[in-house]
Amino acid sequence: MFTRRATRAEALLIDDGDQGGEGYAAPVGEPEAAERPAAASSPCILLVEDDFLVGMEVETGLQEAGYEVAGIAATAEEAVELARQRRPALAVMDIRLAGDRDGVDAALEIYRTLGIRSIFASAHGDAQVRARAEPARPLGWVAKPYRVETLLKAVEEALGRL
Repeated sequence: MFTRRATRAEALLIDDGDQGGEGYAAPVGEPEAAERPAAASSPCILLVEDDFLVGMEVETGLQEAGYEVAGIAATAEEAVELARQRRPALAVMDIRLAGDRDGVDAALEIYRTLGIRSIFASAHGDAQVRARAEPARPLGWVAKPYRVETLLKAVEEALGRL
């Protein structure tokens, strides 16, 4: 039997020793390690999202599309730190985040210090927010709620523009 332990950055399946001798098999549709795209050849995307379920769904969609996910940050501070550590090609940035700073603050700092641009994926994209975000040179805006496929198309287009 497997117990699911989820963290913000990843979900792990842990073998608790009661699997009846069957062992773990990859879920249907998940390629074996030899079939997965090489991480070095996959663009790395930073996901900044404080809603755990949305973050996990988007992370899964990005990985299934062949992208490497640098991590999921729930705060602006986590986003900046992950960007410094992993140097992603692009950030997918929510506006409303946990903590005192928002996604615009994070995108501005990440762009100014590292030159990494963002796609904003948020329900909060009014003219005032867009004007604040303009110095970060966003590569796109995706309005919530969205389908993962819509976000993937925006990511593909943004990477094509870089």
